Amino acid sequence: MSNRFFMPTTNVFGPGCVNELGESVKTIGGKKPLIVAGVSKHGHDLAEDIANILKKSDINSVIFAKSEPNPTDTTVHEGVEVYKNEACDCIISVGGGSPMDAAKGIGVVVTNGGKINDYEGLDKSTKPMPPMIAVNTTAGTASEMTRFTIITDTERHIKMAIVDWRVTPNVSFNDPELMVSMSPSLTAATGMDALTHAIEAYVSTGATPLTDCAALKAVELVVRHLPHAVENGDDIEARDKMVYAEFLAGMAFNNASLGLVHAMAHQLGGFYNLPHGVCNAVLLPHVESFNLPEASDKFATLAQVLGADISDMTFHDAGERAIKAISELAASIGIPTGLKELGVKEEDLPTLAENALNDACYLTNPRKADRREVIQIYKNAM
Repeated sequence: MSNRFFMPTTNVFGPGCVNELGESVKTIGGKKPLIVAGVSKHGHDLAEDIANILKKSDINSVIFAKSEPNPTDTTVHEGVEVYKNEACDCIISVGGGSPMDAAKGIGVVVTNGGKINDYEGLDKSTKPMPPMIAVNTTAGTASEMTRFTIITDTERHIKMAIVDWRVTPNVSFNDPELMVSMSPSLTAATGMDALTHAIEAYVSTGATPLTDCAALKAVELVVRHLPHAVENGDDIEARDKMVYAEFLAGMAFNNASLGLVHAMAHQLGGFYNLPHGVCNAVLLPHVESFNLPEASDKFATLAQVLGADISDMTFHDAGERAIKAISELAASIGIPTGLKELGVKEEDLPTLAENALNDACYLTNPRKADRREVIQIYKNAM
């Protein structure tokens, strides 16, 4: 069986690198980009900043700043109409995971037709989307460099996982100067999202030596630098190191895929419109406690990377220490302690569990679960 490794052709890092954006647009042959950004004032401001950078390179653009925190199929279809009506020829996304996902969804439908709902699952598109550049402003989702797109189906109230190598952006930008305005709570949530990506990829059934190296280094960087980024958002070194952490985690899960944490978190986001990173952070220790019997050796390695002393411990005991370290990190940066704080209702758990088992991310979880077990994990996380 062969393995494949997916990532963008070009990836640009470093303070101030976003000012090179015009050059990259010309490199991909773009003349009139659609800028996809968040619906908030911050999203509009980011889009205007990008448009102004492009003007310096004599590139005119169209702004579509309507992506919600959990982008929907209706938003994607609205963006498709704007792209076509304005005769755009490429896409630039700017922001965190939500505008990235919306932009990818728009790109898929622009060239493949139909509705974004048609592409749920693995490699359902047949044509490349328009050239795309992703400008990341949060250190968490890694959507700027992955083949994953998460879109909310407004009729079914679930998050659709669209996993398709054709939605990988051509170019990614990670400028830590764009991240200093993130609040402590957003920094914490996105950082725990990156940690979840790394850990799920590391214990995934699709893991390889390449993805293991990326995942372990990502964990090391998160543990070392996330608390500093949360405490002092102006710490450019901590921001820069978190950029590399989230990107390495993206390299890992983009190729090894994810697991039950994301499968369960997607349902919470789609059902209650909750922040993805927070859902992951709350669920992570509970899911990994379930997974521990099937990957105790890997959890023992994680314990070491997380800074735990595991001398004379069995793999299982060391793995439990790793899970405890994850919980301690989350608590130290202000992550909510349980799903009840987020408004999750116990009567909804059977539906959430059923949908989680149908999520594409569940396929590479190291331990198989049934509906009863998933319900119990949700309960443990309440």
